[in-house]
Amino acid sequence: MKKPSLTLWLLLTNLLIAFLGIGLVIPVMPTLMNELHLSGKVVGYLVAFFAVAQLLASPLSGKWVDSIGRKKMIVIGLLMFSASELLFAVGQTLSVLFASRIVGGVSAAFIMPAVTAFIADITTNETRAKALGYMSAAISTGFILGPGVGGFLATLGTRVPFFFAAGLALFAAIFSLIMLREPERNYEETMSTKKPGFKRIFAPIYFIVFLLIFVLSFGLASFESIFSLFVDHKFGFTPADIAIVITGSGIVGAVAQVVLFDRLAKRMGEKKLIYLCLVLSAILVAMMTAVNSYFAVLAVTIVVFVGFDLIRPAATSYLSKIAGNEQGFVGGMNSMFTSIGNMIGPIVGGMLFDIDLDYPFYFATIVLIGGAILAFVWMRRPDVTKDPIHQPL
Repeated sequence: MKKPSLTLWLLLTNLLIAFLGIGLVIPVMPTLMNELHLSGKVVGYLVAFFAVAQLLASPLSGKWVDSIGRKKMIVIGLLMFSASELLFAVGQTLSVLFASRIVGGVSAAFIMPAVTAFIADITTNETRAKALGYMSAAISTGFILGPGVGGFLATLGTRVPFFFAAGLALFAAIFSLIMLREPERNYEETMSTKKPGFKRIFAPIYFIVFLLIFVLSFGLASFESIFSLFVDHKFGFTPADIAIVITGSGIVGAVAQVVLFDRLAKRMGEKKLIYLCLVLSAILVAMMTAVNSYFAVLAVTIVVFVGFDLIRPAATSYLSKIAGNEQGFVGGMNSMFTSIGNMIGPIVGGMLFDIDLDYPFYFATIVLIGGAILAFVWMRRPDVTKDPIHQPL
């Protein structure tokens, strides 16, 4: 690509828009919960249905990214995402809201692997870590600022945030169709290489990383999906309060990814960085049950998100380095395990929330500690540098 920087920024903008829309639902959940008389369990299911659809679509999308092209999958995904947000905006029944989240989940499954593979195509091993750090910053910024933007727009009307996201995604799809060019790849090599089967998930070089991605996604989804309900019930936070806390966390997390990630990854390596961030996240998620003031909630939440936000690009960067010509497959599996965590986290969190406000954070802490132990064992193993296609299962 003659102008990889321009292409990269366009890809990052698409991710920011998509994940901003995903997070829009969080601050209006207490309002919808009261309007529709929903339990915490049902709210968890509503959030989790997005992840279920993403989970089911991810294996196929990973193959399609390699076969039909990155650009087409991105544009189709953005159009579907726009449709899902519009459906949520006009939906008046719970079944329509569930349908909206399903369409949105499929759109995310299309967008994520395509963007990851696109970035791998236009970067080198030396520049990829920084580019993936930017990518993760865009995801985290969108996912964390989404509730902030949603909370502010919700003051104009409960459904206003979703009309806004639908229009923004439609613009991004049209702009991408015009501006993006399919990255140059060795299509002859791609077509002649045996496509990885489902059993590749369990290849030693991949499986531990996929499990750690699940742990990260579970912890973040459980924390964020229950956070608004937690502070609403325990501290009486308004949607504006929730927006301020999550927006502040998002800004700090994004800055940490852009400024710190590349330096930390080069200094200590992805493995050690993942391990230390999991330990930090486990401690701080547990601390959420002990805080009792607005500023304490703000401080703990900010640092929690920084820990989470450094794990994702580290795992993605490591996978990209060992994936070889399996970039689409690895991107799809990354999306799939993220979806599993995003699906189970809100469901378990919602069920535990109905029992006790603090229980979701206790359980998330246990999961993160398990992930830290797994990362410690993985950290002590030597890196695999050979082409994964030729590695034994």
